[in-house]
Amino acid sequence: MKDVQSGELSVDDALLKIKSAPFEDIGYAKVDLHREVRQGTAEVIYGAAKTPDQIIGIADVMIKNGQKTVIVTRIDEETAGRIGEKHHLTYFDKARIAVIGEMPSPSGRGKIVVATGGTSDIPVAEEAAVTAEALGNEVVRLYDVGVAGLHRLLSHKEEIMTASVVIAIAGMEGALASVIGGLADCPVIAVPTSVGYGASFGGLSALLSMLNSCASGVSVVNIDNGFGAGYLASMINKR
Repeated sequence: MKDVQSGELSVDDALLKIKSAPFEDIGYAKVDLHREVRQGTAEVIYGAAKTPDQIIGIADVMIKNGQKTVIVTRIDEETAGRIGEKHHLTYFDKARIAVIGEMPSPSGRGKIVVATGGTSDIPVAEEAAVTAEALGNEVVRLYDVGVAGLHRLLSHKEEIMTASVVIAIAGMEGALASVIGGLADCPVIAVPTSVGYGASFGGLSALLSMLNSCASGVSVVNIDNGFGAGYLASMINKR
């Protein structure tokens, strides 16, 4: 910044240096401190297979360097309790997400709609919804609006047609994404879930159905990847 002030460094060159600034190596992890500068969102801690102490250590570094909201995904209540002994957090049990620090106010352009085919898809939906909210977006939840009773979905046409992005979450044959894709004038992010009987192959059937959607504007994330859908929806809503 001093080089920019003195005229020895251009603003563009300074921004490039900031974007490529180093991480902090704490032995078991290399914490990316400038991801928010590069990508608009700080690093998110994937909690599965990490110990509570490892998560606490990573969060310590992020908070020390000015991060006000730290998202930790895929953790159970016991792990959240251990982290809560060190950091103030809010734990969302259905989503399996802990948010350390403050929940930001919505700053996106519009609303993100999260819709599920059935009640069994709610855990994945909550992961998507809480992720989007923790990234500063307003979220509308439409649960159990699957194609087995199409009138349930059609009763929410206004929410779907006024959304800036829709996350369509379904198992079984995964038809919900195509139906919403035919109604919405915004991007639709399809999330196949591992819900279903034997021939659903743990979500593979829904995944292939969504990938073969005849509706334009439908993109697909991995099976049960609510976090990925919520993150992408936030990027779309904040462009």
